[in-house]
Amino acid sequence: MQQKNNYHLAIDIGASSGRHILGYEENGILKTEEIYRFQNGPVEKAGTAGALGATGAKRLTWDAARLYSEILNGLKRAKELGKIPATVGIDTWGVDYVLLDENDEIIGDVYAYRDGRTKNTVPSVHKRIPFAELYQKTGIQFAQYNTVYQLYDDVRTGKAERAVTYMNLPDYFHFRLTGVKKQEYTMATTTAMVNAVTHEFDTEIFEKLGYKKSMFLPLAQPGSYVGEFTDETEKIVGYKAKVVLPATHDTASAVLAAPLKNQTPYISSGTWSILGVERNEANVSKQAFKMNYSNEGSVNGQFRLQQNIMGLWIIQQIRHELKDKYDFATLASLARLNPTDELINVNDEKFLAPESMIEAVTGAAGRTLSVGGMAYLVFNSLAHSYAESLDGLEKLTGETFGTLNIIGGGSKNTLLNELTKACTGKRVITGPTEGTAIGNLMMQMIGCGELTGVAAGREMIARSFDVTEV
Repeated sequence: MQQKNNYHLAIDIGASSGRHILGYEENGILKTEEIYRFQNGPVEKAGTAGALGATGAKRLTWDAARLYSEILNGLKRAKELGKIPATVGIDTWGVDYVLLDENDEIIGDVYAYRDGRTKNTVPSVHKRIPFAELYQKTGIQFAQYNTVYQLYDDVRTGKAERAVTYMNLPDYFHFRLTGVKKQEYTMATTTAMVNAVTHEFDTEIFEKLGYKKSMFLPLAQPGSYVGEFTDETEKIVGYKAKVVLPATHDTASAVLAAPLKNQTPYISSGTWSILGVERNEANVSKQAFKMNYSNEGSVNGQFRLQQNIMGLWIIQQIRHELKDKYDFATLASLARLNPTDELINVNDEKFLAPESMIEAVTGAAGRTLSVGGMAYLVFNSLAHSYAESLDGLEKLTGETFGTLNIIGGGSKNTLLNELTKACTGKRVITGPTEGTAIGNLMMQMIGCGELTGVAAGREMIARSFDVTEV
């Protein structure tokens, strides 16, 4: 029996969870359905001898085999439901990657960006290419976890010597499904190795750092066709489907889903909070460099001028440390009962991967806090950080913005939204909450010719999903 709708499947894998979301167009409206969800998080391992981090120290890695197994589980679920997708696309967080050997096997561990191995590589990289020069080339803000610093650890430890292919995680998973290797552009820009003018990997960076140019693939734009499921994949999931590249960096997909008008700034709110605005050209001015703003790639040659803010990671880790006793709504309710004017610097490196997030927060506050007090302190500090970043964006662009659009799962946090409105003094609208998956679906539909482009996609999204004014 022929199925009624032309389904597309967005596989959106975040640092804390993943989900499979089916989508299809009906009478000009995008209909979506979550069919599978799974948990994710870095896996702690004992230290690896020879790594630049302290030998024996805890290492943070990703279980790529388990993630691929979960991808297949969700694909099988679509078959069980009788809703077989015509196309599939995967997005993940940025910067992390695999190195493949001559047999296309992963070499060593797949390190998570929160692992501490780059602390000792940053100075070594900057000796060979000063950050000011790196920024002029790529327009990417400094962050110690950027791929350009991670790869240097692989060179120093000898891991990169055996590498034949470099692939970011979603590209690797697409390869596993189709047998076709393609490197997607928006994800590649998170590496801090893509030239902001040519929109390709900057080979001069490779030469200065000793990275093998042959490892890196040409860059493909979102909407490009990758390939059809291999026979092996078909045997596992029960059907053939085509893989079409979304914007594989989750933030890039999320921003595509924002019903932005007149260059409205956004916050993509999740484990990270990314605040920015779309621009036609990269801003690599001295002011942007000094303020550490990033120019990550989008579609149609555009850029997202933005800053990374620590986001809900802090509250997620507090919750896990409390054995998940409180859900996020309860934490917000407790926070309302414990308001405080105190602030902490949520972007301090101490919050990147502490042994105890509770100790890190109370240490920064200088006193013991109740659960509600901790939650309010974090939410209020985040809101103030948003305001500071938005103020910087206005100074950098010379524009005054009237509205701020919060998208992603964090947009469901009404307390944080209210604090953000109070701190920024802006009109705040929220939604769509599943922005990343929606943007992923949109690019698949553009790639298939069902939508004529981003403008048409955003019009469809505006018709399909409610946004709420705070």
